[in-house]
Amino acid sequence: MRSIQEEQLLHSLSQLGQDADLLDDTDVARPRTTLLERHLLEGEKQPHSTGQGPYFYIGGTNGASIISSYCKSKGWQRIQDSRREDYKLKWCEVKCRDNYYSFREGEQLLYQIPNNKLLTTKIGLLSALREYSRVVNKIHKTSLCAQAKVLKMEEFFPETYRLDIRDDREAFFTLFDAVPTENQIWICKPTASNQGKGIFLLRNQEEVAALQVKAQSIEDDPIYRKMPFRAPQARVVQRYIQNPLLLDGKKFDVRSYLLIACAMPYMVFFGHGYARLTLSLYDPHSSDLSGHLTNQFMQKKSPLYVLLKEDTVWSMDRLNRHINDKFRKTKGLPRDWVFTTFTKRMQQIMAHCFQAVKAKLHCKLGYFDLIGCDFLIDENFKVWLLEMNSNPALHTNCEVLKEVIPGVIVETLDLALETFQKSLRNQRDAASALTAPLRAPAQRAFRLSSLPQWSRSPGHAELTEWPEASVTRFLFLLPP
Repeated sequence: MRSIQEEQLLHSLSQLGQDADLLDDTDVARPRTTLLERHLLEGEKQPHSTGQGPYFYIGGTNGASIISSYCKSKGWQRIQDSRREDYKLKWCEVKCRDNYYSFREGEQLLYQIPNNKLLTTKIGLLSALREYSRVVNKIHKTSLCAQAKVLKMEEFFPETYRLDIRDDREAFFTLFDAVPTENQIWICKPTASNQGKGIFLLRNQEEVAALQVKAQSIEDDPIYRKMPFRAPQARVVQRYIQNPLLLDGKKFDVRSYLLIACAMPYMVFFGHGYARLTLSLYDPHSSDLSGHLTNQFMQKKSPLYVLLKEDTVWSMDRLNRHINDKFRKTKGLPRDWVFTTFTKRMQQIMAHCFQAVKAKLHCKLGYFDLIGCDFLIDENFKVWLLEMNSNPALHTNCEVLKEVIPGVIVETLDLALETFQKSLRNQRDAASALTAPLRAPAQRAFRLSSLPQWSRSPGHAELTEWPEASVTRFLFLLPP
């Protein structure tokens, strides 16, 4: 339970988002100036503060007003010069190489792990899952019991091929030719784009043949061959889930959160988000992408959006009630399927993806990251991971988002600060312990060299010591 003071803070933070109708409620790739942000900046522009800090810097507008209010509530001072290096917290939408060069480990907090693209781009996630699958299969080759305990990629990730690799590309074209056209739809996505930009569907031989010719012509271009990063081909084709579960006839997906609150040692959490619905009824044969893609950027293209925007976002409670009422008996589901079976499955999938990249992430004490994970449920109640997104949308342009987003931001920062401080304290204790006899292993709270030890409880997993603060939105992510 939150205290009255915490509830008041969250209420005031949610009120700050009421002007966010001016903003896109989608994952942000570039900073955008809005009337709200200009108002905040004009009120805060000033020469370098003569105060003692701590200082914080925010780059971009995504969730900026809530982040700023949170920091100010702690007595911190906002700075506007992105080149200053005397900050305590730096939260930027777009990663900048200089931020990581000048970062002081153990002294500062910096949002976004530098190579989070291993999870948050389509090619990065696909490559990581494929490699992890090969490694796990090799390790557990002789143990059928061990294999049964590990998630298989094909069980939760739609069949996907890379267009920038010739063998992958040809495998897709061969597969498409071998199956009757009416039985398949594929979706083509740029690796690092969002908001539905650059996405199109492939339904027939003519569309696939056109893609094949274009891919070949690009590859044959001598200029393209010299490019170190073949951007025009940086796409994937993914099997389209044609039988999604529908809410009153509309397609939907679920945005949840993977929070890496601390990277040294890893402290990883799962957080509930909300459901995103299309405005139009689902028609698998429609060529209108707004009926296939649920993000707000696509829905805002409809003239009905202003009138019906509240219908495009559901709380997890509402989704749970709907599934209880409409599907529990007919599908034989347990009561509160959303908060039991579905939540556990999302946690398993997130943990699997994180384990796939854990050894490759660039981690320092002070890095933290919030990643948006999009899940689709099909009509058989099978759960699919569609993608993971860096810098997830933190705007609050409808009532459900005003309830959800402030809590996500507040608890993200709470956990990042608390785990940072405790990890730093533990490092200092460890340094002091070098001159003293080592404690017995059972007396140590955790080890910095590995993932902390977990103790399980019926609803979630908890560390024996971290964190002390009450966590209401984020739960420790169960290891696989």
